Parts: sequence; C-alpha cells; structure tokens
Amino acid sequence: MFDKLASQPTDPLLALIGLYNADGRPDKIDLGVGVYRDDRGRTPVMEAVKSAETLLLETQESKSYVAPEGDRIFLDLLWDLVGGTGTGKLAAGVQTPGGSGALRLAAELIARAGTGRLHLGLPSWPNHAGIFGATGLTVETHPYFDVATQDVRFSSMMKALSSAQRGDAVLIHASCHNPTGATLTAAQWEELATTIAERRLIPLIDSAYQGFGSGIEEDVLGLRRVIAAAPEALVAVSCSKSFGIYRERTGAIFAVAETQSAADTARTNLVTMARTSYSMPPDHGAAVVRTILSFDSLRQTWADELNSMRYRLNELRRELATALSDSWQLAPQIAEQQGMFSLLPLTEADVLSMRTQHGIYMPTSGRINIAGLKKTDVARVASILKPLLG
Repeated sequence: MFDKLASQPTDPLLALIGLYNADGRPDKIDLGVGVYRDDRGRTPVMEAVKSAETLLLETQESKSYVAPEGDRIFLDLLWDLVGGTGTGKLAAGVQTPGGSGALRLAAELIARAGTGRLHLGLPSWPNHAGIFGATGLTVETHPYFDVATQDVRFSSMMKALSSAQRGDAVLIHASCHNPTGATLTAAQWEELATTIAERRLIPLIDSAYQGFGSGIEEDVLGLRRVIAAAPEALVAVSCSKSFGIYRERTGAIFAVAETQSAADTARTNLVTMARTSYSMPPDHGAAVVRTILSFDSLRQTWADELNSMRYRLNELRRELATALSDSWQLAPQIAEQQGMFSLLPLTEADVLSMRTQHGIYMPTSGRINIAGLKKTDVARVASILKPLLG
C-alpha cells in the first residue's frame, strides 16, 4: 500500500526549524517560527498558567473524557472574552485541538451546508488554503496586502467581496494579521461588516492573537462589529499565543446566529464531525484557561503578563523601524503594524543569503517574527537588512 503513495514535501516552516537547530553558530537568530519569545530567547510558561496548573493538580479528581463538545464552562468563559455580550447574537461552541482544529471543523461545516466557495485574502497564513482545500471548498483569492508598499489593499479586497455570491464564506483575521501585521482601521472594519451583511456572506473569523495588537478588548472590536452585522458567522479561536500554551493544542469553534436554535443546530453538526475525526477534545489546556478566567486574581495576572508581552513587541518594532529608517522610507510602517509578524520585501535569494552568511533564519516569503529578536540583535539585523531594503 505505501509503495503506491507519493512522498510529500516537508512543510517549509517545519524544515526551517531543523535547519536552525543544526546551525552551530552562537550568534544565529530565529525569526521564523511563530511563537512568542522573551529577550532571553525563551518561550516562557506564563505565571498565571503555572498557578492554574498548580490549582488543578491539587483539585482535579478525574482524567475521564470531557463531553464531546468539550468543557462548557471553558467555552462560555472564552466566548465572553472573545465575543462579548453586546453583539445581539447567540453563540454555540465546540472545544477543538487548537485553532487549526477549529478552522478545519469550520471548513467542514461550511462544505456540509452546501457553500462551496471561500474567499481568502493573500498573503495569509499558509495553512489556511490547505485546510480549506482539504475539505473540498473552492478557495477564491483576492489581494489583501502589498508587500512593496506595506499597505493594506483594502479597495481591492472590497471589490472582490462586493462581487461575491450570497452564501459565500470569507476568511477574516481578527487582529495581528499573519503574516503581514497590517490591520484594518475602525472605518475599514465598519465598511467590511456592512458589505458582508449586505452580500449575505458568511464570515469565518480567525482569532489567534487577542491581546498582542492594541489590547485584549481592542483586538476583538472589529470581530464583534462583523458578527453584530452578519446574520451568521463562525469564529475560530486559538489559545496558543494569548495564553502561551502552544503544545496544549487548545481552541474552539463558535457558531454565531440570530437564534439559539440555529446556533445549536450548527453545534450538533460540529460535534458529529468532531466525533468522526478526533472523537473527544484534549482537556488540560482548556482546564488551564477556564481556571485563569474563573478567578479575578489569576485573570489579572494573565492580563498583566499579556500586556507586558505586547509592550515588548511594540518596543522592538519601534527600535527596528528606527534602525532601518535612514535607508528604507517605509520602515516607519513596521512600527505601526501589530502582533508578532511583518512581511518584508525580500527575495528568496535575499533570505537564503541571510541564512547562509549571517545565520538569520526566516521563511523565503520574507516574513519575520518580531518576537524572535532580542534587543541586542536589532542593530545587527538592521545593518544586514538595509542594503536589501534600501
């Protein structure tokens, strides 16, 4: 049987991890892998997470399965964090193995409902197209970001969505766009929400970086505006970044509708699809998040830590932009972008040269993870980038 299979290429980003680990240079820099790092290069366990795990160790009485839809207290608390209470919509959630699991269930639900087409702005997280295509959806692409000018191509995006057919789905990044860091203004969110409502499109909103952009509440204002306008929506949530629990694979998919019965019907379909895929969701990460959000003291500790992470990213952005500004006129836009990523106008040859000559690792797309920088790295990285960007 296996002889009949064709070998598949290694995911480029996963291959990059191996190349970086094999590099023996002490001054190598990893700007590729999309995880948060502190100034010592670590991806730390948040103190709020450690405290929640300690509490769970002392009080947890069973390792039996959770319900097929997951931990309902976790789901309620998470939706309150993401969706809030002022949208006028009702939501039904299903706990998933990470944000990727949430996106996969969402795509399967869209396909099951008879919607064959999803609109995706480019560039986007590379796995988006793979997940949606694997469920049989036709992925229609439109421009989102111009790498050369570092601008959101909002008019091009709106032109594409204005011609979308009723019932089509559209993928939207809630905040901290991956891979560009370029976010929409309040006015643009308003126009997007209006178009989605008028065209009767189904927004699939990917919320993976809440708190890394402008703030915990600020980063979901656009999301909430869209779901308030649209009759129905799907919201995929990842807890990996906001809670620093990457390996726990913690996420959820929420079906949002105007009636509870409609949302619940969507949930029964999501649960059925989950049952034939992974059956039951993992519990530990969800239990940690539930515990943090259940206690005011832990919630405040978590919020303070997340704010500190955001402050560090913003400071690094400003320092890198300043270091590049004397040779690249678009450098100030790096400081205005949000989250962990920026997409630089580098060629594949530029990226490979930086890798071989200087030990600086990033995908060949030119996407950099700002969190991979240490303060002491900024001047060196900027000096190497200047002749390539100027």
